[in-house]
Amino acid sequence: MTQTATQNRRFVLAERPVGEPSQNTLWRETVALPSVGAGEMLLRVQYLSFDPYMRGRMSSTPSYAPPVALGDVMVGGTVAQVVESRLAGYAARISAKL
Repeated sequence: MTQTATQNRRFVLAERPVGEPSQNTLWRETVALPSVGAGEMLLRVQYLSFDPYMRGRMSSTPSYAPPVALGDVMVGGTVAQVVESRLAGYAARISAKL
């Protein structure tokens, strides 16, 4: 039996690191899943790319990519599964193997 998740775990940028990021740079928080509105879909991330590009997004220094604001969810490339969809052309696919 598959249990439906009701919470989302995410990493939030807490500080702009000076030098190497520390344990205080990001915090993990758990929040309720958002409701899916018209033209939207809910995704479950299966893989998150954690790479050097993200370090630049933690800084407020001008770069080719805009910085993540303090208190915002950290960005990164993902592979995800559609859990719920209200967007034409995208159907939910639940797989027990993921």
